[in-house]
Amino acid sequence: MSAPAVAPSLILVDGSSYLYRAFHALPPLSNSKGKPTGAVRGVVSMLKKLVRDFPGVPVVVVFDAKGKTFRDELFTEYKAHRPPMPDDLRAQIEPLHRCVAALGLPLIVQEGVEADDVIGTLALQRAARGGTVLISTGDKDMAQLVDERISLVNTMTDTYLDPGGVEQKFGIPPALIVDYLALIGDKSDNIPGVPGVGEKSALPMLQALGDMDAIYANLEKVRELDFRGASKMPEKLEEHRDQAYLSRQLATIKTDVELELADDQLVMAEPDRDGLRTLYTELEFRAWLDDLGQATRAPEPNRSGNLDYQAVTDPASLADWVKQLAAAEIFAFDTETTSLNYMEADLVGFSFAVESGRAAYVPVGHDYLDAPRQLSLQRVLAALRPLLEDADKTLVGQHIKYDMNVLARAGLEIKAQLRDTMLESYVLDSVAGRHDMDSLAKRVLGVDTIKFEDIAGKGAKQIGFNQVALDDATRYAAEDADITLQLHQRLWPLLDSEPALKALYLDIERPLIPVLSRMERNGAMIDADAMFAQSHEISEKLRKLEEQVHQLAGEPFNLGSTKQLREILFDKLGLPVIKKTPGGEASTAEEVLVELAPDHEIPQLLLDYRGLAKLKSTYTDKLPLLINKTTGRLHTSYHQAVAATGRLSSTDPNLQNIPVRTEEGRRIRKAFIAPPGRVLVAADYSQIELRIMAHLSGDAGLLQAFARNLDVHSATAAEVFGVALDQVSSDQRRSAKAINFGLMYGMSAFGLARQLRISRGEAQSYIDTYFERYPGVKAFMDRIRKEAAEKGYVETLFGRRLNLPEIQARQAQLRQAAERTAINAPMQGSAADIIKRAMIAVDAMISSDFPEAMMIMQVHDELVLEVAAHQAEDFARRVRSLMQDAAELQVPLIVDIGIADNWEQAH
Repeated sequence: MSAPAVAPSLILVDGSSYLYRAFHALPPLSNSKGKPTGAVRGVVSMLKKLVRDFPGVPVVVVFDAKGKTFRDELFTEYKAHRPPMPDDLRAQIEPLHRCVAALGLPLIVQEGVEADDVIGTLALQRAARGGTVLISTGDKDMAQLVDERISLVNTMTDTYLDPGGVEQKFGIPPALIVDYLALIGDKSDNIPGVPGVGEKSALPMLQALGDMDAIYANLEKVRELDFRGASKMPEKLEEHRDQAYLSRQLATIKTDVELELADDQLVMAEPDRDGLRTLYTELEFRAWLDDLGQATRAPEPNRSGNLDYQAVTDPASLADWVKQLAAAEIFAFDTETTSLNYMEADLVGFSFAVESGRAAYVPVGHDYLDAPRQLSLQRVLAALRPLLEDADKTLVGQHIKYDMNVLARAGLEIKAQLRDTMLESYVLDSVAGRHDMDSLAKRVLGVDTIKFEDIAGKGAKQIGFNQVALDDATRYAAEDADITLQLHQRLWPLLDSEPALKALYLDIERPLIPVLSRMERNGAMIDADAMFAQSHEISEKLRKLEEQVHQLAGEPFNLGSTKQLREILFDKLGLPVIKKTPGGEASTAEEVLVELAPDHEIPQLLLDYRGLAKLKSTYTDKLPLLINKTTGRLHTSYHQAVAATGRLSSTDPNLQNIPVRTEEGRRIRKAFIAPPGRVLVAADYSQIELRIMAHLSGDAGLLQAFARNLDVHSATAAEVFGVALDQVSSDQRRSAKAINFGLMYGMSAFGLARQLRISRGEAQSYIDTYFERYPGVKAFMDRIRKEAAEKGYVETLFGRRLNLPEIQARQAQLRQAAERTAINAPMQGSAADIIKRAMIAVDAMISSDFPEAMMIMQVHDELVLEVAAHQAEDFARRVRSLMQDAAELQVPLIVDIGIADNWEQAH
């Protein structure tokens, strides 16, 4: 059943059931103060969906009350085995109740009974009056209430049950559900049932004889039924007759509860928007704040209508504004263009602001019918050039690198001192939320900005900025500059008051902006023909893999269909179910296939198939199509303000995730080539995070290994496995490498055991031995956990700070995840800082000594550069020296360098 056959006139929600399920099934979330919020978000999301799906139908939410119920008086052991409610779940009950009330939904909490009893009573009341009821629950007990007027929906799996659906799912009609529960018992509620009776014996009895009364009236007929143990079942039933009937009493939903509100008094109220705004702000449900619309706008002096936003369309006005910009100590600057792709975007206009609430927009490219007269692009560029190319001027932008790229293509290079509000926010707190302008305006200024969709439309009907009416464009573009300036005025004093963070911004993040801009515009050259040929070969390999899988399965099926794959693996082949999806189905995720691979050929073939298919769709098919027609090269975008630890990320396309461990992945790298007369230089830090670990921990064993230039993984293997260094096997080195990197990422014995496919005890033994041999590492980890808990953050060697809002979380899962991050972040963040410092130094060297050379890619710990072949040896030597001098550690930094015609050979 995909939907209720008849639209309901009342929806009753089992709030307690969903609260528990959301808490245990959904990823744990918390706000920046460490308060758990995930279950609240899950339940509220479900409630909002119900209200959307059934407009005008009252949605009533029922929760269990504190304290005992009448069932505890019937049976003192009722629910006695349930563990106490987790603190992180208990803490979410009150805010969830507040959210329900603020949404305008009737909320019922009745003492002495359970939520099921309240729901049963209301459902029967409405049905008796001729109404139809939909009960939203994940509790199978509720199936006993189903009839022609009452149906169930499990909102988490979006499945509905009417009487036929109940019989199809359970094998018995709704009227027998309570007898079924009485016979088999319920461990979660500690309902005893009849010992020895399970699903395979209860169902035949109920199907053949009827309800429990009928079964007890015909015990001898039970012996004749076809199920294992039927011959001895009458004696068991007779022995536990009282227990069976007690269990039926406990399992029966009470439908005559005396309620303060009758079902016809349950009316939804209008949502309390102010209350929701307060709650969503407290819980940090930012997307839902946006859903509240303009009413979410906080009072702000400069958004009250006293805005001075001007459209500049004549030479005199432009000259006046240029004069104001020249006199200003700092001004905000922004561009409007035709595309988000910096290599294709044409300039449509410029905006700037010199004081809060006052800004201007200079249109140069609005070309819709009857567009007003505008100044020419060249005239405006000529007027702005002296300001933007003045190294003594200071301008502030939001994601200024994009504007630099667009202007550079127009022939203007920004040389002014830069401030970037995106990076100011990111350096202050990388995990506070998103750092785009709209998010920052909301979080920092309490302002809802004009969205692009507001002026340009959505979807297929969206127009380009050059088609936006000038009045709308002026409000939008001038606001961008105004908000950017206000953000800087709020963020910079905070940064200025933190010397380490200010230095990080001024010495690393800000100087990196023009470096990344140049690298993006340089682009990388790829051999499109080689990639298309590889795509063709992969297609053939995929076809053969599919044939192998079909042959092993004994039938053809769609390898991309999760449903069909589930049927083959678990129903037909009988492989064990390792993990289930949130909807309760057997998972076919990659981690499951990895675990199943040793037991059958198909899971490994599927892994091979998926890996090749992803390579094909992501790289060999796609990359040639992304070659820029003007430059003939591939251009990516590098992001400074995404990864919490300071690492750069790459998108459109992502060049940092090309696999290197497979032959096909290496072939993709081989297609990255140098043009004639030039070569690629690949410079890669060797084991930089382990070297940083040695430096931070001061462990004598690690320091000695690096000082002697030993292979650290082999050295670790020799220590852990107690063998001579020259006797270390490849398997021992592999295990030691997993230990080295695993511990650095806070891996547990369980995680290590899974990775190495060994027992948990053996993994724990490896870890214990490692810490015995490297006690400084253990001391460092213990120290960093303690400091993180005390400070709420950890720092890199260069003062980058990673805040850990969940380090004090009451929920162990959240707290342990924060502790793992605390251990790894100083290593990964310091490595990110070091290569950024190296990039700045190498870029300066290129500008002064090798002007024809180019930095073309950064892949985590590796730089890829392009240089004239005759200069390659000298260039590579200089690059290595600068990279190795980017930081001074207790152990040497080592850079591996290769020179070749393609990236793979140079790597």
